[in-house]
Amino acid sequence: MKTLKTGINWIDKVIPEGLPLKTSTVITGPGGSGKPLIGETFVSAWLKEGGSVVFMSLQYPNTEFITESIKNVTGLNLKSYKGKIIFLQLDVEIPGFIDEGKNIIRANLVKPEIWDKALNVATDRLPKEGPGILIFGSTLNLLLFSPTYGDAILDKINETITTNKTKTYIFSVSTSAKAEEISKIEEAADNLLISRAEKEPFRLFMKVLRMKGKQYDSTEVLVPISPKTLNHIKKIADHSRSIVIPAISKI
Repeated sequence: MKTLKTGINWIDKVIPEGLPLKTSTVITGPGGSGKPLIGETFVSAWLKEGGSVVFMSLQYPNTEFITESIKNVTGLNLKSYKGKIIFLQLDVEIPGFIDEGKNIIRANLVKPEIWDKALNVATDRLPKEGPGILIFGSTLNLLLFSPTYGDAILDKINETITTNKTKTYIFSVSTSAKAEEISKIEEAADNLLISRAEKEPFRLFMKVLRMKGKQYDSTEVLVPISPKTLNHIKKIADHSRSIVIPAISKI
């Protein structure tokens, strides 16, 4: 099984053989423990190796927040990879999806059939070079707050990561709510990472719980993070809590 070596010390220390390609990875842990930031580190390494990425970052209000976050965390400028990335932006105000051209697709990802259609449009447009296509979905637990589609989108997420082995998936989910549902996503994943945070001083930690077919070190490691990025986390958490969850809860 081929792998992606990140070249980043704190990750390579615990997965020395690299991340297995065409597998699913779930990064889990309580809210505010930096899960999307860990995922963005893998995204950076993926793009540097010539791969393509579909972003489904539900907690971000727009693509500029994603660009800023990845630059703060990894130093990578997404604007240098325009032909290699597509943003799937959550929009619960539309019935389906709207292809805005270039690299942005707005989609009502709460609906399982739209999830499939939007992902297919996005991946069909990207080159399949290097390690191939990575689907990076962060804070997917937000979708579970829909009273109408919550159960169905949970099934769709699990179906996606267990049956589609032509691409690589990295999804982050929070355990702070919907714990029973999140446990099903954790169980479905090939690879499982867990993160946690300490408040004073604010520090982030990651531990590998499972890695398909590859050796790993289950020692907890410190995730290096700057004060600027910590402030970014707070702004995004506030956005998710005050805007995204109430909007999803209405459909």
